[in-house]
Amino acid sequence: MTVRLRHGIFMAPFHKMDENPTLLFQQDMQLIELLDNLGFHEAWIGEHHSAGMETISSPELFIAAAAERTKNIRLGTGVVSLPYHNPLMVADRIVQLDHMTRGRVMFGVGPGLLASDALMLGIDPSVQRDRMAEGLDVILRLFQGEVVTESTDWYTLVEASLHLPPYSNPYPEVCVASAVTPSGGRLAGKYDLGMLCVAAGENAGFNALDVNWRIANEVAAEHGRTMDPSRLRLVVGMHLAETREKAMEQARYGLQEQIDYLNNNMPRISIPDGADTVEWYVEQGIGVIGTPDDAIARIERLYQKTPEIGAILLNAHDWADWADTKHSYELYARYVIPHFEGYNKPRQDSYRWVTVHQGELTEKRTTAAKAMFAKHEAEWAEKRNSGTSRPAEGKESTFG
Repeated sequence: MTVRLRHGIFMAPFHKMDENPTLLFQQDMQLIELLDNLGFHEAWIGEHHSAGMETISSPELFIAAAAERTKNIRLGTGVVSLPYHNPLMVADRIVQLDHMTRGRVMFGVGPGLLASDALMLGIDPSVQRDRMAEGLDVILRLFQGEVVTESTDWYTLVEASLHLPPYSNPYPEVCVASAVTPSGGRLAGKYDLGMLCVAAGENAGFNALDVNWRIANEVAAEHGRTMDPSRLRLVVGMHLAETREKAMEQARYGLQEQIDYLNNNMPRISIPDGADTVEWYVEQGIGVIGTPDDAIARIERLYQKTPEIGAILLNAHDWADWADTKHSYELYARYVIPHFEGYNKPRQDSYRWVTVHQGELTEKRTTAAKAMFAKHEAEWAEKRNSGTSRPAEGKESTFG
């Protein structure tokens, strides 16, 4: 492992549909503040406009508020659905956030996942990936100070330029969403972008990880570049507790509702009749519902697929209630992050060294203590021989 592993979340978000949405916005903000205090490195915020569960429609608005409440965590759009927006407007908003966050913003882009969003805007889902590529190309040119005049079937720009340069040099980090198809890897390689592998925890997404990373590297090589693995981010769903049994019981609070939501958008998770949803989910390896050790094992498995990873992003969800969800993140910060950071290796090495040398160290301490007693008695013996005695017990010395 040559790349330092970072840790964060990918917040769509997924929220139960019987809760107060106003309070859920506050809860999402509280989560970002908690993660900042726990030492998480990144949080990516999604954009959705329909279907029910994913309640944030403007990641930029959310990031602006979150930046005022946090100190260190970097905040990314996860993602801006480029076909839904004029490219100049997107570029302007991101540059403004770049200044407002003093360089903590990251720019994640995608074609738009929900077909219902596209249809409400009169967009044929079959053109979304092409439009994303067109919009991304323009935005990157604008970031670099180019004046753009061009017209397509969905936007027109006339001598368009940014009236503010980016705060970051040369501009905020840009990442492209990648799931199963090669489109994300192709764009990442062409434009030297990071990759947000949003389905790395699912079987199809996991199987495509090394393929899409290889495609990105091949395309990058055609342009005389190599991909930077520190910008490869993998999204995995996890819920942690002190025991697997406890974690599984807690996940019964909301896992089924999220599965129902995903299947309502596009049937993809088929649970056999009579099967326990949580047990089946764990058996299929779709997500981690267990202990910090289970989380570590899953990340190690990801390393077997892609030997260098920049960040693990936990998929934010309501599998468990709010209190248990917060505790899950705390367990991850207490035990999973330090495992991969190597924070405790020097402490553990020191403990083992003391164990190996326990006999020698005990002998030296005992010998040193005996020597101190012997020295003390020798000094008092010398004083007695010279006529000096200790004060009588329980009485103060008198001076005449």
